[in-house]
Amino acid sequence: MSKFELKLPQMGESVAEATLTNWLKEVGDTIEMDEAVFEIATDKVDSEVPSEVDGVLLEKRFDVDDVIKVGEVVAVIQIDGDADDITDDSSGEEMTQEEPAEVPAQELEAQMASVKESVSNATPDYSSSERFYSPLVKNIAKEENISMDELEAIVGTGKEGRVTKNDVMAYLENRSNGNQPQVQAAPQPEAKKETPVAPEPTKAAPEKPKESKVTVGAGDEVIPLSRMGKLIAHHMIESVSTSAHVQSFVEVDVTNVVKWRDKVKNAFQQREGEKLTFTPIFMEAVAMALKKYPMMNISLDGDKVIKKKNINLGMAAALPDGNLIVPVIKNADQLNLVGMAKTVNDLADRARNNKLKPDEIKDGTYTVTNVGSFGSVFGTPIINQPQVGILALGAIRKMPSVIETDQGEYIGIRSKMYLSHSYDHRVVNGALGGMFVKAVADYLEAWDINREI
Repeated sequence: MSKFELKLPQMGESVAEATLTNWLKEVGDTIEMDEAVFEIATDKVDSEVPSEVDGVLLEKRFDVDDVIKVGEVVAVIQIDGDADDITDDSSGEEMTQEEPAEVPAQELEAQMASVKESVSNATPDYSSSERFYSPLVKNIAKEENISMDELEAIVGTGKEGRVTKNDVMAYLENRSNGNQPQVQAAPQPEAKKETPVAPEPTKAAPEKPKESKVTVGAGDEVIPLSRMGKLIAHHMIESVSTSAHVQSFVEVDVTNVVKWRDKVKNAFQQREGEKLTFTPIFMEAVAMALKKYPMMNISLDGDKVIKKKNINLGMAAALPDGNLIVPVIKNADQLNLVGMAKTVNDLADRARNNKLKPDEIKDGTYTVTNVGSFGSVFGTPIINQPQVGILALGAIRKMPSVIETDQGEYIGIRSKMYLSHSYDHRVVNGALGGMFVKAVADYLEAWDINREI
């Protein structure tokens, strides 16, 4: 009997782990290829992980709510045979040999208990702290065996006293030099230079929310944040504390775009079986602007700028429960408008029905969000890390406007909207940020009303 190890797939360059939220199959259940076995969740997406083979579920390696690293084996599937034929020895020994079969199972349980114990000694302890630690800091702490007491004693130099990567690396260097040989020795460097500072940042972070206590009155409904809501909240806070957000706003005359779409949308739907919305038009404009200004299509890794080869556009989509998800249009600059429309409609539909695959929400290099779909004129969106820019599309409105012609100027009704560009001022200066969003506007204003599709 051969066995297949079903591993946690890669879900994005910034995603190193996921939480197991639900088992869809039990040990002994028959599984078909591409049939979902379990559900996972990250701060970006909830997803089902399908089986790559036909077989019978032999073993579960993790429980619900366990945190699993990418590449770890989550389940073992027996490829040949029924559930009654399952053994722990794939060499073909008979079922009567129960003792040898139980030994490796016991060893495996002991190993799993050890792993779970090590995980519980790391992640739960860090998360139980009222002090905020980024996922990067937690991962470094786990890899370097930094205890909770040591981590709590590190003086944070980040915003509101938060511990940064550099703070942890400096602490490790001091510890390797013998300045901090034991867990209890963590306060030693604080006594030398930052004795009065060390306790204050640690206490300041948790004390602030305690000051703004909310009184729950009679008839008030208390609604706990969902798991995804908590993850999104942490992701947004981390982005704001990481990137220096700056915004640029541009007003765009999209009269030609509106007239052109009204003219071709019915014929397009009859021919392609797809609706032609404004979103693919805007996505095309953004992709062209990124080709013109490739330094907006980057990520910052420490003191290095990573210039992305592909233009992968994230498309922020609102879910029925109020949360957001960002499916990614891969190589958006290589799609014509028909391909862009089909891709946009497909991703949006599957996002609303929670049918996106992990691969479809990873590797984004720039994000676009449509705040106008809710009637907002413009917004100040938060950058989707590790990207350096995000564009918000405002509502299209008919407005009186001054129109310049060869015969003079006059007042006319035009369709206009605002583009709101948030960018990371650490690596994108105001000139580049302004020129990029102006390039998007110029592309839309120069739209050919006689364009064929």
